[in-house]
Amino acid sequence: MSDPEVDPRVALVVAVLAVSTSAVLVRASDAPASVAAAYRVALTTVVVAPLALGHDPDAFRRLAGRDLLAAGLTGVALAVHFAAWFESLAWTSVAASVTLVQAQPLFVAVGAWALLDERVTRGTTAGILVAVAGIAAMSVGELVGGTAVGPRPLYGNALALVGAVMAAAYVLAGRSLRQRFPILPYVTVVYAVAAGCLFAFVVAEGHPVVDYAPREWLLFSLMALGPGVFGHTVLNWSLGHVESSLVSVSLLGEPVGSAVLALLLLSEVPGRWTLIGGVVVLAGIAVTARSRAAEPTEPNPDRRPQSSGSDSSR
Repeated sequence: MSDPEVDPRVALVVAVLAVSTSAVLVRASDAPASVAAAYRVALTTVVVAPLALGHDPDAFRRLAGRDLLAAGLTGVALAVHFAAWFESLAWTSVAASVTLVQAQPLFVAVGAWALLDERVTRGTTAGILVAVAGIAAMSVGELVGGTAVGPRPLYGNALALVGAVMAAAYVLAGRSLRQRFPILPYVTVVYAVAAGCLFAFVVAEGHPVVDYAPREWLLFSLMALGPGVFGHTVLNWSLGHVESSLVSVSLLGEPVGSAVLALLLLSEVPGRWTLIGGVVVLAGIAVTARSRAAEPTEPNPDRRPQSSGSDSSR
């Protein structure tokens, strides 16, 4: 199999920069958290679905039923991730929320070993541990020091951790399914299910579905285009070429980018421990990336010959 046309490591950099804009966009919105999350995912689906149909109109009919079910469950996990994380941003600081939601490498590493039979090298393990130590410094250090930001930081942090668990499930499922799923049909199914679940949350909470100001619609669109299309969609493409451990630890760069944007745009000043932890997080990313650099690239599922029949998932 030929190598991908784009270096997956470059794609991960693009994805991390894109998702780093998410928290400040959510904070800028006056809409309820579930509404912002629902429209972010729904508008992303509107972008990727025509691309999927235009690229291969028959792709969805070739997907096996078990893979559609698994992708649907992945969409549910993504919906809970967004619902919990968006809500957490109303109760704790951007730095703490984004940092804690990225605590998922621990769950991913254990799950990849237990469920996907992925080999986790010593370098990968060391990188994850270093990055998680940075997470602890960024969040717990500020809380203990009495400089935590937000009306209910412990509640917000707990919601962010729920988001982290769901993000780990999302990454692990994506790593498994992307061995068989072309990227565009995969993200279309996952995003559509996630959007449906989030709109169910909106209705259950009694929020209006469409009665929002033009400014809110602009923010919803920016959430979909940046973090959605260039963030999560590029991330899902990367999952077809690199191990989930590297993807997860690379996303730990998001707290650093989000903290910088929160400082510049929201005047939210990060504390000393946030700055120290950010450096440690970046060190963990570097260690993990170096440990994976010498290993061969995974086969590209998008370039595999497509077989016919209802059982084909490619």
